[in-house]
Amino acid sequence: MDLARRLAAFEQADLYVVITEAFCAGRTALEVLDQVLAAGVKIVQLREKDLEDRPLYELAVEFRRRTEAAGSLLIIDDRVDIALAADADGVHLGQADLPVAAAHRIAPNLVIGASTHSLEEALAAQEAGAGYVNLGPIFPTATKPNAAILGVEAIQRMTPHLRIPWSTMGGINQGNIAQVVARGAKHPAVMSAVTAAADVIAAARALRETIIS
Repeated sequence: MDLARRLAAFEQADLYVVITEAFCAGRTALEVLDQVLAAGVKIVQLREKDLEDRPLYELAVEFRRRTEAAGSLLIIDDRVDIALAADADGVHLGQADLPVAAAHRIAPNLVIGASTHSLEEALAAQEAGAGYVNLGPIFPTATKPNAAILGVEAIQRMTPHLRIPWSTMGGINQGNIAQVVARGAKHPAVMSAVTAAADVIAAARALRETIIS
């Protein structure tokens, strides 16, 4: 799939689910992936910061096989090399990772996502060629306990300046997702609200229904 088709698929998708096995409530990442895909989720990010290269690559290849069969996009966290080797659709970069422009030169057909925590960072990523930016954290989150919280009001301050797709992340769950959707979020990103849920499929479907309705 070329970049244009990947970007179009991103725009058409709704819920964005990030999977880290440590937040899967004792289940494997692949078990949770299967349930996420069964719920109709079309953007999945594999986020395993502590795996060594070989097991991360092997897991990414299996994620790719299953997401491709489901017609879903696969984004790899941080690692451009693993994303390319596994034939993923994109890579998501933090502020301390490889710069967006460099990643785009290396992997011109990958969707390059960037985590941003201010309007300045979001605009810099946009100008560097990011396919989308993530704004966050919107609410307090266990994955980044020391991060400064943007709050939902930041969405309305930042997004009028963006020409590219954007997602929101950080503590989003069924109790507050309506707040980000009301402010224009089409691709809210979640982790434990789905991956740690007792019923992964039901949790993902409920969040999707809020976005779509």
